[in-house]
Amino acid sequence: GEDGPTHQAVEHAASLRLIPHLDVWRPADTVETLVAWAAALERRDGPTALLLSRQNVPFVAEVRDAGLIRRGGYTLAEAAGGAARARAVLIATGSELPLVVGAQKALQAAGVPVRVVSMPSTTVFDRQRADYKSSVLPDGVPRIAIEAGVTDFWWKYVRAEGAVIGIDRFGESAPAADLFKHFGFTVDNVVATVNAVLAKGKK
Repeated sequence: GEDGPTHQAVEHAASLRLIPHLDVWRPADTVETLVAWAAALERRDGPTALLLSRQNVPFVAEVRDAGLIRRGGYTLAEAAGGAARARAVLIATGSELPLVVGAQKALQAAGVPVRVVSMPSTTVFDRQRADYKSSVLPDGVPRIAIEAGVTDFWWKYVRAEGAVIGIDRFGESAPAADLFKHFGFTVDNVVATVNAVLAKGKK
């Protein structure tokens, strides 16, 4: 970020998620933050970490089901035409969620319907029943994960046929908007990555 090397903690979220019995939440906006805060207060069997952005972030959707958010991962925006039409699943967390919402709109305009999944807490999502997890991340549909951090953690969700947009090096000192463009956190790059994954699947 703009404050230099002390704010280049690309590995911290992944490191926290590896700590046993720690629930880690990286909410995307006020709605998810309220749900995460309530879950942390109500939890009696372990600690919770809330990872919040310094930047202002928009509401990604005005109306959502708090019960689904509490499951750690949920379908935020279904593909145009319904689940059966989805050609890919975009998974994002925290401040990167508005980016994939924008990418979904761009892809739909190009005739490529995709589902958007918000994953505010991978640790909570991983404890859900298998049928719920497969309803959010269906088999046979390629997945692309987006997070401004190290990519290794996300491969367990996207698998070999998917892709991860992240940062596997320490950052640069510049305004946030410039850095997001520099590291590929743009609608254009998400769209290009989805198209590359779909093209790879046709070979």
